[in-house]
Amino acid sequence: MRQKLVVRRRRADDDIELAISYYLDEAGTEIASAFLNQLEEAIRYISRQPAAGSQRYGYELQISDLRQWPIKRFPYLIFYVEKERCIEIARVLHSKRDIPSSITLDQTE
Repeated sequence: MRQKLVVRRRRADDDIELAISYYLDEAGTEIASAFLNQLEEAIRYISRQPAAGSQRYGYELQISDLRQWPIKRFPYLIFYVEKERCIEIARVLHSKRDIPSSITLDQTE
């Protein structure tokens, strides 16, 4: 399958910045860099295999086409929607967060 362009929403960029800041402050440069590398690897995978992500929260929240994919070695999930020409990353959230509330709030913005 051909790789699709990946576009990140502003909220996803904000989520990523917060996660990196947290890892820099709490665990250091090496862990923050590892997080970023695993995030990039997950995004590359999603761009090649967009249907691989789970639709659990999409079904639960009745948001058609919403999928999520885990970031290896880190407790974060990438939430995305496959569009005709691209993959749109909506959020990157810690798995212990109240995900339904975070995603639902995003739908009203």
